[in-house]
Amino acid sequence: MSKLDASRLDVIFRDSLFKDGEDSTDHVVGEGILHNFGLHPGRLESHRQEISDMLDGLPPEFHEKTGGGWSFLNACDDKDGRLWGQHTNMEQLFAIGQALGIVKCQTPRDMWDIMPGSMPYYVVLAERGLNGI
Repeated sequence: MSKLDASRLDVIFRDSLFKDGEDSTDHVVGEGILHNFGLHPGRLESHRQEISDMLDGLPPEFHEKTGGGWSFLNACDDKDGRLWGQHTNMEQLFAIGQALGIVKCQTPRDMWDIMPGSMPYYVVLAERGLNGI
């Protein structure tokens, strides 16, 4: 069964944001569809395994080795075909995944308008490296 959980993802996402008064000089950027987020590198890193597990719950088409990437629009269902969240949750997952170096957006923003639904394609990387952390 998939570990994708919209409620848990939202908790992780909010925990990874900076708190009032924290020094955000060394932030990590998570690029979303509508928003870019400055994320706390330490707290973000503490959630790496759980985010990786959630990304494993996406359909095989999203994974580098089994599909090579797929449209953002297809991320609302998990690998078992169950609806797991809304577009906001999908944006959170891909933004955090990119900030951790686990996900890559395959489509430059200036080309999104020619893609189906004007949405980018994402790939969950086989090698789950670091992105500035």
